[in-house]
Amino acid sequence: MDSSPIVTPGEPREPDLELDCRGMLCPQPVIELGRRHTDVPVGGVVAVVVEDVAARTDVPAWCRMRGQEYLGEDSAPDGVPRYRVRRVS
Repeated sequence: MDSSPIVTPGEPREPDLELDCRGMLCPQPVIELGRRHTDVPVGGVVAVVVEDVAARTDVPAWCRMRGQEYLGEDSAPDGVPRYRVRRVS
C-alpha cells in the first residue's frame, strides 16, 4: 500500500524546493525560478522567498507564460513573502 501523504487541492504543503532570493531585485528572482523549477519533479512545489514587491506580479506572470501553476503567496518563517509554484510540465 502507498504510504505517501495525501494532499488535497488547495491544501498548503511544504515546498519541495525553496529558493532564497532575499536581496534580489526584478528580474533576478524569476530568472532563478526559471533555472531551478526543473529541479523538482512534475507535481512538485517550488517556493520563491523574496522581498522585492515586483515578485507579487512577476511570479504569477512567469507561471502563465511558462504553463506552470501559481499556488499563491504565503510567508517564510521570518515573515518575508513566499510565492509558491507547482511544476506541471
